[in-house]
Amino acid sequence: MEHDTVQGSSVAILSSRRKTSVQALRSEIISKLAYSIGKDAATARDHDWLTAAILVLRDRIVDGWMSSVREAKRSGRKRVYYLSLEFLIGRLFKDALGNLGMTEPMREALRDLGVDLDAIAGLEPDAALGNGGLGRLAACFMESMATVGVSGLGYGIRYDHGLFSQKIIDGRQVEVPEDWLSFRNPWEFLRREIVHEIGFGGSVGMNNGWDGTARHAWQPAEIVLAMGYDTPVVGWGGRMINTLRLWSAHAVDPIRLDAFNRGDHVGAMADSTRAESISRVLYPSDATPAGQELRLRQEYFFTSASLQDLIRRHMQRFGDIRSLHEKASIQLNDTHPSIAIAELMRLLIDVHGISWDEAWSMTREACCYTNHTLLPEALESWPVGLMERLLPRHLQIIYAINQHTLDEARKKMPVGRPEDAARISRISLIDESHGRRVRMGNLAYVGSHKVNGVSALHTELMKETVFKDLNQILPGRITNMTNGITPRRWFTHANPKLAGLVCDAIGPGVLDDLENITAFERYADDPATKERFAAVKRANKEALAEYTFEQLGIRIDPAAMFDIHVKRIHEYKRQLLNIVETVALYHAIRAEPDRKWTPRVKFFAGKAAASYVQAKSIIKLINDVAKVVNADPAIRGLLKVAFLPNYNVSLAEILVPAADLSEQISTAGMEASGTGNMKFALNGAITIGTLDGANVEMRERIGSDNIVIFGMTASEVEDRRNAGYNPRAVIEGDPALKEALVSIGTGQFSPDDPARYRNLVESLYDSDFFMVAADFASYVQAQRRVDALWSNPSDWWRKAILNTAHMGWFSSDRAIKQYAEEIWKVPFWRTT
Repeated sequence: MEHDTVQGSSVAILSSRRKTSVQALRSEIISKLAYSIGKDAATARDHDWLTAAILVLRDRIVDGWMSSVREAKRSGRKRVYYLSLEFLIGRLFKDALGNLGMTEPMREALRDLGVDLDAIAGLEPDAALGNGGLGRLAACFMESMATVGVSGLGYGIRYDHGLFSQKIIDGRQVEVPEDWLSFRNPWEFLRREIVHEIGFGGSVGMNNGWDGTARHAWQPAEIVLAMGYDTPVVGWGGRMINTLRLWSAHAVDPIRLDAFNRGDHVGAMADSTRAESISRVLYPSDATPAGQELRLRQEYFFTSASLQDLIRRHMQRFGDIRSLHEKASIQLNDTHPSIAIAELMRLLIDVHGISWDEAWSMTREACCYTNHTLLPEALESWPVGLMERLLPRHLQIIYAINQHTLDEARKKMPVGRPEDAARISRISLIDESHGRRVRMGNLAYVGSHKVNGVSALHTELMKETVFKDLNQILPGRITNMTNGITPRRWFTHANPKLAGLVCDAIGPGVLDDLENITAFERYADDPATKERFAAVKRANKEALAEYTFEQLGIRIDPAAMFDIHVKRIHEYKRQLLNIVETVALYHAIRAEPDRKWTPRVKFFAGKAAASYVQAKSIIKLINDVAKVVNADPAIRGLLKVAFLPNYNVSLAEILVPAADLSEQISTAGMEASGTGNMKFALNGAITIGTLDGANVEMRERIGSDNIVIFGMTASEVEDRRNAGYNPRAVIEGDPALKEALVSIGTGQFSPDDPARYRNLVESLYDSDFFMVAADFASYVQAQRRVDALWSNPSDWWRKAILNTAHMGWFSSDRAIKQYAEEIWKVPFWRTT
């Protein structure tokens, strides 16, 4: 019943041409099976049925897609071009079905053919073209742009292998290739006519332009071709369908026949291999010079192709390059595409003959930059020598931009004092203190008219930390755009039973505009709603328990509290704090077995960067602790630990609806926003977290009584570091923490190698930069408050309902409307 309620909500806005009978779908599936796949029903396998069903659905999407493209061209309105190195799009089949209101007709058509929709949908590859929140945000934004009526086009890389597939072998992360294209990608369209030349290396000379003016001329030593693949992005109800264009790298000549004929069969393919490596793997390790070069080649490759492409589109439509900034808004998603500032200047000046001053004004007006981090190591910088060798013309342009910026700074600030020289050094696009490197964050800042943070706290910290000096000489650029999540993927699709409950209570309009969900708060004290809410959560937990048993062989009780911590594995996200508290809780249960403990299952999932040794050590520790805890009969199953491998969008869709407690425990001041926090709260989980990122705004909207906050604030963290933080004294003064660390450091959980975690533990004693020890006692107290709340189910479900009811503002639809109004200056539908 709930599922039907969800499906019936917004389909009324679909045009009649998209209302399709079950009989017609059934016939078309059989036709696709025969003529596109070459199979009949008797020989077709599940993946054949999936491909056929996707192709049938795609045909309906293409009609709306072409209509949306024609309308954008006809209107001549300003378009948004979203440049992102990552698009963590996940599976598309069920998502697109839901957005078009076709889930039940497709389910019935397949059922008539003896095929289960859910079974074949699970075979669709989960396109892991991203690492985490940044890539998932880009996917949410593309879907929301289509939903609210923003004409947009996403640009990225069509990686042959996305983020690695994670296997856990003997408790350790092992990276294996992720092969999402192994069964073709039925969603995409190859655009053979959309090919752009991307240059690398070479030299810069001078020649005369058409008007006799001397111009710089870059003569690249190497040319790589960027070929476009388009995927339609369907908005809710199918009113608009935008495009995601991903670039694939190819050599100009796929094989050198002269070398092949000489017998050099490997060398004949060298150019092709070098070119194609650009789009081979997401985030190749940059721990070596070769890895750094490949990463920079990737970033320039997709940025140049995207800019050339959007200029081509603009010239075809408008014919005048000088109106580019009036018709195009170019959003740089983090520093990865920040070379766009120099590349756009090069294209305007060297190719289109625009003067420097006019080109600089156009670039600033066209470009906008989203910052996602305050971590210095995540604000990219590139060795000057590498850029000089790979992108010589761009380095010239960056030097010129830098001179312009420093001249501007000297006019606006005093000079002559030692601190003034230090400020100039920090403002400079060239970092002279670490072997001369180009600061890509500074380049993106000075070349954009707006620079946005992704939560209120993060935006204020940007002004006070990484961009403090630039903000003083170029004020008014920094603005806040708090992140959001698409409710279609993370509510309607991931949790149809809960969406159905909410629709039954307050009406289906909530699916058209999530901000209407506030009305659900009226039911927070209704016993029948609490009972049904709890039943939905229980069903989702049973599904996760079944999945966990299939993956790990661990039996868990769905009646226990499901405490879930899923994120990229990183020290600032503090999975270490969680597992140390888990060890302390384990010791406490063993010490007082007769005490009334809250049954709890600690779920972890996430990937560590391949070269991030400490993060991979934390994964091993979690699995070692799980092995001991789960096998100990003395604790009577009151505590279980499970690390689920290969975290991706599809796994998140199982975990998020099943969570009772959401762990959002980063060191305050280090998480830009987070979006997992929003997904969990929308689905009725209670958050335990620090006042970091969007947790701050969530507390304001949910209410401080309905979220469990602990630990130091960002300013307190900074003050404590400045005051000379002594973690050893903290650890020695906390018996539970000391016992947990001693047991970890001396091998209680690693008897085969007692010294395995000695360095990990010593890092806490010696520095503890991420404040694990400093926040431990507060975290433990918060967890016991959670236990007390869990013991009162009526109060727990009241708070869970209020979490769901107050998360409407965190929709990516709201975020996109805010971008459209305040940054992009583009039209959109006022209501969805």
